[in-house]
Amino acid sequence: MNLYEMALAQFERAARQQHFSDGIYQVMYHPKRELSITFPVKMDDATVRVFTGHRVHHSTLRGPSKGGIRYHPLVTVEDVRALAMWMTWKCAVVNIPFGGAAGGVACDPRRLSKTELERLTRRYVTEMEVLISPEGDIPGPDNGTNEQVMAWMMDTYSMHKGYSSPAVVTGKPVEIGGLEGRKELTGRGLATCVLEAMRLQGRAIAGATVAVQGFGHVGSNTARALQAAGMTIIAVSDSRGGVYNPAGLDIDRLIAHKQAGGQVAGFPSADAIANADLLELPCDVLAPCAYQMQITAANAPRVRARLIAEGANGPTTPEADDILNENGVRVIPDILCNASGVTASYFEWVQDLQNFFWDVNEVSQKVQEIMRRAFGDVYSLSLQRQVDMRTAALMVATQRVADALVTRGIYP
Repeated sequence: MNLYEMALAQFERAARQQHFSDGIYQVMYHPKRELSITFPVKMDDATVRVFTGHRVHHSTLRGPSKGGIRYHPLVTVEDVRALAMWMTWKCAVVNIPFGGAAGGVACDPRRLSKTELERLTRRYVTEMEVLISPEGDIPGPDNGTNEQVMAWMMDTYSMHKGYSSPAVVTGKPVEIGGLEGRKELTGRGLATCVLEAMRLQGRAIAGATVAVQGFGHVGSNTARALQAAGMTIIAVSDSRGGVYNPAGLDIDRLIAHKQAGGQVAGFPSADAIANADLLELPCDVLAPCAYQMQITAANAPRVRARLIAEGANGPTTPEADDILNENGVRVIPDILCNASGVTASYFEWVQDLQNFFWDVNEVSQKVQEIMRRAFGDVYSLSLQRQVDMRTAALMVATQRVADALVTRGIYP
């Protein structure tokens, strides 16, 4: 099963609960449009390499499409379709006026110089300019891209238009219209979902144990927020391995250790642990914040966490979902759990459109309020319809997209 087949399987499971007409079902099942390109880039040694890029718009029924740009050697159009579909549901479940999109380039950014990466980015934006705009499709960062890449994208689009257009992308540096505190908000939103879930289940927060797979912006800020709430982070990992201490890790010191050495491995007063083993640790909360398809039918029976909070996109396969549900493991799905990232992007976009900027604390408060409300909507529906949280989140999202379709009608 590839990533797109997985996204479709999740959608079909929720759609069966909704009893949509075939026409509404088909509109939501298929992407609205997609563009795949090959484009040349001059390398530093004067040779020319050809790269493949994609941009998919899944839906624009609820507003302009929104979604990240991923730079990774294994990017495929199927991956991008899945990410675009998930972004449609993500925006709908938190009820912000975006549709879903995604993009990517098959490349390894770690093997490109800064100047090569800039040339690749500017050429990709030039090729994709037929799709992107502040009113139509707003890219943002994803795996392998960052604030600098977004700055190059914004500048390229602006140079072609002849005026500065900061609202064309989100995730930019603060100096050119980015959102202050944006990096922390996805992790804080995930932590909000965890704390709400434990509160509603009557479970003690103080001393509860947490394992976090992935220690980038999402994972590190999730760990920091949960530790601040009184929980004990017993294990974290990144792409090079992990560290484990059942008595707890000092997250601020661990972040400083990774910043100094580029990895969490080697952190003092902790044992080494593999990514795969981290997923099977005895703990109260497991937060997979790294890669897709990490919890599968092969390892789901050995997952001992009682609550899984998905910080990554698509970390749990449908077969694993069934096993986890049978074993009484509650999963807070990605389209809800990591949706504070796109919610923060919404505020950045609005600020850039109107040239008015809120205080960072005000934005953080608004994002947390949206996440609590969205969690409550999904949790209530899961109890009402007796379905798991992923199905409930998809039911909330697909109903809102279907309502927009019915209200707008079919043109012409």
